[in-house]
Amino acid sequence: MRVLVKGAGVAGLTAAFELAARGAVVTIAEIRHGLGGNASWMAGGMLAPWCERESAEQPVLDLGHDAADWWDAVLPGHVTRAGTLVLAMSRDAGELNRFASRTSGHRWIDEDEIALLEPDLAGRFRRGLFFPGEAHLDPRRAMAALHEKLAGSGVEFHFGADAQYMTGFDREIDCAGMASRDDRLRGVRGEMLILHAPDISLSRPVRLLHPRLPLYLAPRADHHFMAGATMIESLSTGQVTARSMMELLNAAYSVHPAFGEATIVETGVGVRPAFPDNLPRVESHGRTVAINGLYRHGFLLAPAMARWAAELVFDSDKPVELADETDGQRRSA
Repeated sequence: MRVLVKGAGVAGLTAAFELAARGAVVTIAEIRHGLGGNASWMAGGMLAPWCERESAEQPVLDLGHDAADWWDAVLPGHVTRAGTLVLAMSRDAGELNRFASRTSGHRWIDEDEIALLEPDLAGRFRRGLFFPGEAHLDPRRAMAALHEKLAGSGVEFHFGADAQYMTGFDREIDCAGMASRDDRLRGVRGEMLILHAPDISLSRPVRLLHPRLPLYLAPRADHHFMAGATMIESLSTGQVTARSMMELLNAAYSVHPAFGEATIVETGVGVRPAFPDNLPRVESHGRTVAINGLYRHGFLLAPAMARWAAELVFDSDKPVELADETDGQRRSA
């Protein structure tokens, strides 16, 4: 079976892997001239289903529960299983209680345990929440490694290509995100910064709760950190605004004053596709299977959505029903 995958973001790459693993001959068409620049490239890379449950529906937890295992199996060495630390300034202590009431998979920790987990934060926070089962990865390294693995296994990549002019395929997988022209989608603009702070070391993502602008700091290599991310209802891909930059930097400074001396290495904007309910979809329309609406959960949800799409492709002779893990019901794809 020959399958064309439209889009080389995280949805397209994971779908290509699942299809190729089942024996499909896969071609990926990406309108951009490389892997960079899309919403996946600007992602935080946090595999944090319990934390995300605070503002997301139960399916996000259910679908993302095994994401770290999938990434670890496909790209050994790329996943760091150090959990997530959730903190708040003393004046925002009520935010911790609210967050805890909407999530699970955590335990309360005091000032001493915060210092054990993150020595550079010693004495800065009185208590917090620790989610030991969560993980993170570097999205750019993961995408590059998955691209290399797919190309090495025979998957063809066509960058700078318009998929509508490519023919001869039995099935198509539409993973084009906002470019898919699905009028049900809306864009959610996420702005982020990459900071180089050589005086700070963090072993895991740190989330700082704030009533107006929650922040996450995701550690990268060599004392680099991604600070993100805004959630603005907008299709604009313009530069990071001054207001967003100030708010992100102020929040990072609240985590540790040494971020005030950090170098701003990069600013970036990604527009994340979302359906009205903020839940993803895998849908079949004739020869095309569409994966879309991953919203802010791309790396967390892409493995499950890719498996669903591959199931549809390889069971195309009969209607496929996908398990809805939230209540045991099944719904038609």
